[in-house]
Amino acid sequence: MIDDTVWAVRLIRKRKVKILYCGDIVGRAGRNVIINHIKEVREKFKADAVIVNAENAAHGFGLSPSIAEDLLNAGVDGITTGNHIWQQKEIYPFLDNCSQIIRPLNYPEGLPGKGAQILNINGKKLLIVQVLGRLFMPPINSITEPLDELLKYYRLGKTVDAVLVDIHGEATSEKLALGFYLDGKVSLVAGTHTHVPTADARILPNKTGYITDVGMCGDFNSVLGFEPQTPVERLSEKLTQQNRLIPANGKELTIWGILAETDSNGLCTNITQIRETFENK
Repeated sequence: MIDDTVWAVRLIRKRKVKILYCGDIVGRAGRNVIINHIKEVREKFKADAVIVNAENAAHGFGLSPSIAEDLLNAGVDGITTGNHIWQQKEIYPFLDNCSQIIRPLNYPEGLPGKGAQILNINGKKLLIVQVLGRLFMPPINSITEPLDELLKYYRLGKTVDAVLVDIHGEATSEKLALGFYLDGKVSLVAGTHTHVPTADARILPNKTGYITDVGMCGDFNSVLGFEPQTPVERLSEKLTQQNRLIPANGKELTIWGILAETDSNGLCTNITQIRETFENK
């Protein structure tokens, strides 16, 4: 459980929260567009909290401590990850020491890091949670059981002002099912992992914001943030020595994200998909 006494303290005032959640950062292009521009994007949309997914930030695979620090120093409040979080081994001890990084909650107990963290931002308490999908993904524990246990202690609009749940997975049906499962219990359910922004941002019947995939940050003129050459060769079965995926770093950089606003009960009142483009200097 999160090392916090929040369950014993009731909020004196209920507070509205505006959350900007940016999709998977891919390679140098993704890092640069966030580090150089996230402050102006935050100001443009008047966001209270900025959360990014950074599991592909280190050369397209994983996250390093130095990159995490660069993102946090640039104005990011929290970092989600995913199935690639274990690919840069130097991040392991950092996960235990940094309260702003979240790895999937439904990994087995005893692994480094935490699957949920409380962020205190300007007097507002934001619970960030991530789960890993099970369909077409590596074997993993139940999605719903650890969420159910967590939400017994952290009640939306009572002990926390807002709850963001990221589902990092392949299958759209699984993400949608989780959205309806958590409808009315959390502020926002947002999918990551496929790097393709979906057009289904909406508010579910019981006022939880939802999107199947937020998208990506980096060179969008690419194959999921990578140079097209290798994926095209794999598609046509033309195997060459140049078979490693290389993060793209073209002339235009993109931030795909979701801006979600909550009411005083922590439920979603507005969800807007955003796309901001910048010149790669």
